[in-house]
Amino acid sequence: MSLLEVTGLRVSFPTSDGIVQAVRGVSFTVDRGRTLGIVGESGSGKSVSTQTLMGLTAGADISGRALFDGADLLAMDDERLRRLRGAEISMIFQDPLSSLHPLYRVGWQIGELIRVHEPEVSKAAARKRSIELLGLVGIPQPDRRVDDYPHQFSGGMRQRVMIAMGVALRPRLIIADEPTTALDATVSAQILDLLVRLQREFETALIVITHDLGVIADVADDVFVMYAGRQVERAALRSTYYRSHHPYTVGLLGSVPNAAVPGRLRQIPGAPPSLIHPPPACPFHPRCRFVMPRCTTDEPPLDPVRDDADPEHRSACWLPGGLLGVGPEVDEARTRAAQESRE
Repeated sequence: MSLLEVTGLRVSFPTSDGIVQAVRGVSFTVDRGRTLGIVGESGSGKSVSTQTLMGLTAGADISGRALFDGADLLAMDDERLRRLRGAEISMIFQDPLSSLHPLYRVGWQIGELIRVHEPEVSKAAARKRSIELLGLVGIPQPDRRVDDYPHQFSGGMRQRVMIAMGVALRPRLIIADEPTTALDATVSAQILDLLVRLQREFETALIVITHDLGVIADVADDVFVMYAGRQVERAALRSTYYRSHHPYTVGLLGSVPNAAVPGRLRQIPGAPPSLIHPPPACPFHPRCRFVMPRCTTDEPPLDPVRDDADPEHRSACWLPGGLLGVGPEVDEARTRAAQESRE
């Protein structure tokens, strides 16, 4: 059994303008010791999917099932979820400055997390563990920095503090929500390397949420791509990069800078749709270069494609399942398939 198994997750929020269908039937699994990358534009439902698992989407209408080691997270009461958060599942948010309390020293905040879940630990012992954790994540002079406030750290160092809190109780699953947002490229690489090192050291499952496929290139084992609240493609990392099928995944890959491919980056035309009034059938059809008549009337299921290297590769697209990859030749084949469907 997988450590985490999510099936048919739906999350919606009633608002004065209508019902926001933030997540629409998402399913995925995460195995022990493996990393899942969740990719998509802002507003695609990535963060809501995982925040719902943690019980952090108050006021939402939720359906589906999320089994963590056999127990359904969506059916747990608040007290049981509170005991689970931090100890078994931890979350690293994208903005550490808003996640850390500005009026408390970072050592106190790490120690408080430890003592909430392990009341038998003394303040002195919690402080000692806080210093060890700060050293573990690469903060210099941890015995001094433990008494600093969040504003005294750089953005990268604050994110390291959040990671220290995330691994403090050796959780079995860590969810990192845009962990490198607003960090420069060098610091981003260091943070990702740190997450991978700690994951291997603690044998933890890891979910990395990002809008940038370049972020997870050296981190993820498996990837699923979200658009307008839906899963549009799911595959192993190598298949995602070299044998992608869905036009949205292809578009995301085309927007990643590549020194080996000269010329301008190709943008995805248009803008993500409103989740109050999402497009019918395939949600990507208003922006797709290869749209076919069927895309506007029938919703494509997440079905297997013809990928011999990855039998679990699935895509929600009506294009032929053998049209895999990125490049002019396969784009021409996709264009021909779309034109033939209109004749």
